[in-house]
Parts: sequence; structure tokens; C-alpha cells
Amino acid sequence: MIHMLIALAIFGITYLMIMTEWINKMTAALLGGFLVIVFHIVEQEKAFMAVDWNVIFLLIGMMMVMAVLKETGIFQYTAIKTAKLAKASPLRIMLFMFAVTAIISAFLDNVTTVMILVPIALLIAGELKIDPIPFIITMAIASNIGGTATMIGDPPNILIGSATDYTFMDFIYHLTPIVALITISSLGITYLLYRKGIRVSNENKARLMEYREENLIKNRKLLQRSLIVVFLMLSAFMLQDRLNLEIAPIAMVSGLILLILNNRKRVDKVLVNDIDWATIFFFIGLFMIVESLIETGFIGLISDQIIRLSGSNIKAASLIILWFSGFFSAIIDNVPFVTTMIPLIKDIGTHFSREAMHPVWWALSLGACLGGNGTLIGASANIVSVGIAHRNGYVIKFSDFTKIGVIYTLNSLILSSLYIWIRYF
Repeated sequence: MIHMLIALAIFGITYLMIMTEWINKMTAALLGGFLVIVFHIVEQEKAFMAVDWNVIFLLIGMMMVMAVLKETGIFQYTAIKTAKLAKASPLRIMLFMFAVTAIISAFLDNVTTVMILVPIALLIAGELKIDPIPFIITMAIASNIGGTATMIGDPPNILIGSATDYTFMDFIYHLTPIVALITISSLGITYLLYRKGIRVSNENKARLMEYREENLIKNRKLLQRSLIVVFLMLSAFMLQDRLNLEIAPIAMVSGLILLILNNRKRVDKVLVNDIDWATIFFFIGLFMIVESLIETGFIGLISDQIIRLSGSNIKAASLIILWFSGFFSAIIDNVPFVTTMIPLIKDIGTHFSREAMHPVWWALSLGACLGGNGTLIGASANIVSVGIAHRNGYVIKFSDFTKIGVIYTLNSLILSSLYIWIRYF
């Protein structure tokens, strides 16, 4: 019990530091991560093993891919092309980017999606001389919503798919309809929140519309090679089960190949300037802290109590797990949370048929994926998006993200509750 209290104290203080930004979030997370080792809450070996290196190396690999693509000028080209299609209207651009982010996130993991699209949003905002923060926040939210639609779109779904016998098409059949509805309603929320808040001068609009975006491509040969590598990488992501590979080695090999194709002698500059080490170490510290909550039995204890409240009522269990997952995934990274919940739900499944358990598993998926929008640290895509913004000189505070994310999260969970109730009961 004393270890659990110490772990909770470390987690609470770390979380307070991140929320108030009294110290840098990386420093807070790493300090908390090593304190659970110093106080013998988790053995050092187990704490280090708790780090999800698949996530860490995926991030590093994709940062290398993005660094090379940036050299070609493709982001600048896409940014100007998108803005011109929207006739330089910031609200139209925001709605367009929201929809595109959600769609792409269904077929790419959401971290990769924001790493590709957030730099584009920054470039558009820079050209129009407007604040990019609303774009970045809404795109991170859209990535988590869209990633919920398929088995490969969000890490919690990958975990659920590997723990069950659900296929790729099962996820589409059960989750895509509600995700489509949530996306449409979220576009309405975006319109209501920002319809009057962003203004662009006619001069900046005219200047942007006069741009010749084709001149922004700096290295066509490198672009062609890069697009081939990226296409092969995305194909490997889609076929990773058949290839029997995790996404991290696919991303790392792709990133390293692109570094060689670009300039094999400039690798050190990419590692120094283009890899967001602050975000990487933030993740490492966070994984270690959450492991202390798992190791001391806190997450399991709370999860067990919630499940017991539902008794033998599958309807009640589904709705409790949906909201419970939504709440805890907002304050605890949803990957370790889902890892903890899976064996508990499997235990419930021993008392019911496979068909009866469908709504419980889909409730876990919806709650964990959509609940990640609740706070800045609820999902990896949020942290990565904010990290990209910070590296470009824009600070998104914990409170700035959360006050917007909560609105989308509540909307998503309410619609998900109605969907589960109507479709399965």
C-alpha cells in the first residue's frame, strides 16, 4: 500500500508540473520516471522494459523521414496548394485540414499523420500571418478521431486486434460508422468555435493566391526517390501483419534509407536539428511513471472495481467501460491503460459468448481512442503535435489544449454511448 501511495504521489506531482508548466514537461516526466526507481516502486530493469520502444523508434524514424521530405519543398508546395483551394479562407482551411487528417489517420497511425500534416498547417498559417495554434489543436483531435475507425489507425486498436480474433474488416464494420458521425459533428463544433475568431487581411489573401507553388519544389530528384520510399513504407504499414513486422523497424529503415539518399554525410545535422529529443524523452519518462501505477496494482484495482459494478449486465459493463476508458485515457496514456484493461475484459468474456462481448471490446476501443483528446497527454498524437509547434516557436499550454479537447471528447463519448446502446441492445 505504501508503494502505491508513493507512486500516486509521484504521478500526481508530475502531472501537476505538466499542467502548470512550472518546469519543462520533459524534465517533469523524466524526473518522475526515475523517482519511481529511486523509491523502489519499480525495479530499474522493469521500468526500462516498460518503455514502448516500438513507439519511440517509430517517432525517431518518422522524424527522419520528415526531415528529408522537408528538404524537397513538398510541404511548402502542399501548404500553398491547400490554401489556394480553400481560397485562402482560414476557416475553410481548418475544416479541410480536419477532414483530411481524420481520413488519413484511419489508414496511417495518427502520430505519423500529424507529423506529416502539422508542418503544412504551420506553413499555411505563416503565409497568412495568423496564429497556427487552433489548427494544430484541431488536427491533433482529428487524428485521434479518425484513427479510431480502423485496426491500424491508433495504437489501442492495434493492441485490441492482437488480443482478440477481430480482423481489419471487423474494426471497419463496427467502428467506422460511429467515427464518421463523430467526424461530421466535430466539423460542426470546429465551425462554431472558430467561425469568428480568425481573420486574414485581403492583402495576405491576395499575396497567397498569387503564389506559384510549383516553384517551391527544391529538389525534384530527391522528391521522387523520397515518395517511392514513403509509398513502400506506407504499404508495409498496411501489410505489417503479413510481413510479421512492427511499425518501428519499418519506420526506422525508411528513415535511414532516406538519410542516405539525401546526404549520407549530413546525418549528424539531422540528429541534432530535426529529431525532437524533448518529446522522445517525455514519452520515456511517462511510460516509466505509468508502469509504477500498473506495478503497484492501482490501475488494476480501479478497473476491477468498475467492472464489478456492472455485475453480469453487458449493457452496463459496456457503457461503464466506455466512460471509464474515456476518463482515464485523458489523464493516462491510452496504450498502457488498454494493456491493463485487456486481461480484465478477457476475464469477463469467460462468462459470456463471443457475440455478447462485442460491445464491451468496441466500448474499450472508443473510450481509449477518443478519450485521448481530453488532455494534452492523453494521446501520443497530441504530444507530438505540440512538440512540433514548440520547435517552431509556438507554445501550446496544457490548459489551452484541454479546454478545447474536452468539448470534442464529451461530444464523442455521448455519441458513442448512443451508438452502442442502439446498435447492440
